[in-house]
Amino acid sequence: MRLVAIGSRVFVTSLRLAGVQGIIADSPSQALSQINNISSSENVGLVLLSDDIGKEIRYQLTEMRAKRPIPLIFELPSPGSRKENVDYRSLLKQILGV
Repeated sequence: MRLVAIGSRVFVTSLRLAGVQGIIADSPSQALSQINNISSSENVGLVLLSDDIGKEIRYQLTEMRAKRPIPLIFELPSPGSRKENVDYRSLLKQILGV
């Protein structure tokens, strides 16, 4: 299975230096479109998404995670981003539909 990074030019370039394939997305809607395209591919197991883009599409990502366990979509801090607290309990409740 492959690993794909989606985010800003700096985010993707830094992960490309580590050997990760990347897709540059300038907007959250463009990133969501790319994730939908990648999700249909059976050989992608993990998508690393920059958190600055992921913030605006978090609800849609949660819905995607609830419907399809693979690829795993994981948000990483983008260069220059601030630490953010995530309420995993509410996220899990949303995924489970509770």
